[in-house]
Amino acid sequence: MTIRTFIAAATTATALMATAASAADCAIDVEDAFDLEAAQIDEIYACLNDAMVEGYAKEGDEIGSNFRSWTATATRPAVAGPHGNRLLNTFANDIAAEQYLKFEEEGVKMPVGSILAKESISLSIKKKKARVGPLFLMTKMEEGSIPETADWLYAGIQPNGKVMKVKQSFCHDCHSSYSDQDMLGYPLEEVRVSN
Repeated sequence: MTIRTFIAAATTATALMATAASAADCAIDVEDAFDLEAAQIDEIYACLNDAMVEGYAKEGDEIGSNFRSWTATATRPAVAGPHGNRLLNTFANDIAAEQYLKFEEEGVKMPVGSILAKESISLSIKKKKARVGPLFLMTKMEEGSIPETADWLYAGIQPNGKVMKVKQSFCHDCHSSYSDQDMLGYPLEEVRVSN
């Protein structure tokens, strides 16, 4: 391979990677994530939809590949504040859906085997871009199996499909403020699916 052929190949590869990276970004034009209107959020979600589906499933993770077939808990993503002011959209597996969709604030006890998958979209106000964030996961384990997290196992999948290394206490320290709700945060009331 000549140096000229090598440079041409490298330039082409770089251009293709840049195109793929920019395809995974969507433009936003607000000064504060909380200023996004419903139509703007819908636009961002539509822009990143395919990248989310492909990215989370890329490494073949069963949840990352299938969570979209679960019950949607909101009518659209919303900025709720936790998780770094990202747009969030939660799905509940069949075991979790009935209890979770009650959105109760006291006396909640999720059944063992409940899994919640929370899509996230990272918003960079400075760069005026939105991009796919991690898929955050919560799984309710057998009673007494993880007492320090009220039997919740926290996990995540990166936008490239790789499993995240998650420090359990990092997630649980925030979720423990919802102790009456079995550590569950809910979508904003305005976007909750009615049960």
